[in-house]
Amino acid sequence: MPARDIDVTWQPISLLFKNEPADPDRRAPVTFTHNLLRVLESVREAEGELAVQQVYWEFGRRIHHDKNRSFTATEALAAVGFDTAHAAAFDDESRDVEIRRRMDRGIALAGNDVGTPIIAVDDEDGNRVALFGPVITRVPSTELSLRLWDGFVFMATVPGFWELKRSRTERPELGERP
Repeated sequence: MPARDIDVTWQPISLLFKNEPADPDRRAPVTFTHNLLRVLESVREAEGELAVQQVYWEFGRRIHHDKNRSFTATEALAAVGFDTAHAAAFDDESRDVEIRRRMDRGIALAGNDVGTPIIAVDDEDGNRVALFGPVITRVPSTELSLRLWDGFVFMATVPGFWELKRSRTERPELGERP
C-alpha cells in the first residue's frame, strides 16, 4: 500500500473450517474456496507474498465480478502467469495444516466470534492487534480510502476499543472488474 508505506501479508481464513457447514448447499461453495486457499499456500511457498495477492485477486475477480464458481485453479493461475502446477494443491489435504495455523493466528488476535476480513497492525508499543472489518459495500475514493485506513488503525490501536457495527442497508457494488 504505497500511500501509507505498509507491507501486506495475505493470510487465509477458511469458512469451511470456521463455520463447518453441515448443509451440502452451504458446504459446496466453502469447500471450493477452501481448496483455492490450498493453491494459494502452494503459491506462497514457491513464489512469495506478492504472488499470493496476484492469485487471490484473480480468484476474487472470477468469484465476485464474474459470478463464476466453476473455474479451475489451473485456468486462474494461467490467467495471471503463474505455474499451473500449483493447481495440484487444490486437492492436497496436507496444505490444511498451514491454512489452519495461519487462520488461528488471526482469530487469536481478533476473537472467534468474528468473520472476515481480519486486519492486524502493530500498536505504538509494537504489539500486534487486530479487528474484524472494515466491511464496505463499495470502494471509496483514494482520499476516503486513506481516511478509512487511518481511522481503522487508530481504532485498532486504542486500548479497550471493542466494536462498531451498523446494519447493512445496501448490497455490495463491486464496480469495474480490476
